[in-house]
Amino acid sequence: MKVDQMKIAVIIGSLRKESYNRKVCETLAMLAPSDVTMEFIDIEILAHFNPDNESAPSAAYTAFRRQLGVSDGFLFATPEYNHSMPGVLKNALDIGSQPDGKSVWAGKPAAVITASSRRSGGFGAHRHLRQALVFLDMRCMTEPEIYIPNVDELYSGSQLADEKTVQYLRHFMTQFHAWVARPHALV
Repeated sequence: MKVDQMKIAVIIGSLRKESYNRKVCETLAMLAPSDVTMEFIDIEILAHFNPDNESAPSAAYTAFRRQLGVSDGFLFATPEYNHSMPGVLKNALDIGSQPDGKSVWAGKPAAVITASSRRSGGFGAHRHLRQALVFLDMRCMTEPEIYIPNVDELYSGSQLADEKTVQYLRHFMTQFHAWVARPHALV
């Protein structure tokens, strides 16, 4: 893939104003190569998925799908709720995948990060989200995987204060950039 400016849609599974997953993604945006534009997509405005509404989709539904359709890749960031991804994130996946045969996700490259104030780093949510993305025919980056435990201890306000984590995120962003730019044969 050769593009002047790579467009990455960032989809965050947390609706919290001071979400650590959002802070991590904001840090990643600062660390991104200069040819990357990261667009944060609002999923809070999406109504619950209902197949009955597909024939006359809402303006929010249509705008969401349009934003995703012009993206070169997707970065998903999520906390863990009850060992899984939040419902609002699953709802966004469902809306992007329907109607049948018109998924905006299919064939696109993606990466997943999870951040949690707990020691697991969001491992359960990470696994469930990746499982859904693979089913949706997304090309999920396998390495490096990012689970950030005790994330609340790493930030001072909105600044990531842990240099080791900054370096890890920089490495992740470099790898993700290469993953999105890499030609992928669809089988």
